[in-house]
Amino acid sequence: MTSQQALELVGAARRVCVLTGAGVSTDSGIPDFRGPNGVWTRDPEAERMFTLSAYLSDPDVRRRSWLNRAENPAWAAQPNAAHRALVELERSERLRALLTQNIDGLHQRAGSDPGLVVELHGSLYGTQCMDCDARGSMAEALDRVRAGEPDPPCLVCGGILKAATISFGQALDPVVLRRARQAALDCDLLLAAGSSLSVEPAAGLVGLAAKAGAAVVICNAEPTPYDEVADAVVREPLGEALPELVAARSTRPLGRFSTWGDPSTW
Repeated sequence: MTSQQALELVGAARRVCVLTGAGVSTDSGIPDFRGPNGVWTRDPEAERMFTLSAYLSDPDVRRRSWLNRAENPAWAAQPNAAHRALVELERSERLRALLTQNIDGLHQRAGSDPGLVVELHGSLYGTQCMDCDARGSMAEALDRVRAGEPDPPCLVCGGILKAATISFGQALDPVVLRRARQAALDCDLLLAAGSSLSVEPAAGLVGLAAKAGAAVVICNAEPTPYDEVADAVVREPLGEALPELVAARSTRPLGRFSTWGDPSTW
């Protein structure tokens, strides 16, 4: 049973900023990274595929990465109850922004407005050349892999091609990060769901919202570094907890709204 405190906070909020992580998509058949059955828990060496320096320097890592992309469960995954609950939150006209660390596009496929979704770590559906920054289609790149190119180079300059996602050691797009920070500063409640909150700077959005005066509700199966700043912590499965939280209503105003404006003006 979701805590009454969490229900009251979400029910009273009028400008909600949501931050989602891998745990939101596990019910869709996409494993997380650090959970008990996570990708890196089962195979610590797999982390090299998500580390920029290893990817750029080791052709074997790139070849393994392309095979992993071709077999990624995201291609067959369908949105689950957690994704659909956030669509309902949007329909209630209380959603300020949906910030996601996920690269699977399931929020948009569930019906979330792409204009409200901020993909902090990029998208699996595109490619990026690490030399000339040319952008392309992941589907086309995977067709080349299946045709016999184990490490397809950029068709523009011959450089190293990777998914248009953020790897460890790679900076977030500053425009994307600024937009996310603005949303975190302009909400009366930040709801973090399915994230270990261990990867910065995305995790820092929770602390930023809290410092600006927003209430914080964290929904995650395992403890996170930001639990101590949360007003409520929910451990129930997200497919059950998020629909319950979104359906909650309160006539009592949250009474904790402030905005710090555009961070570029600080």
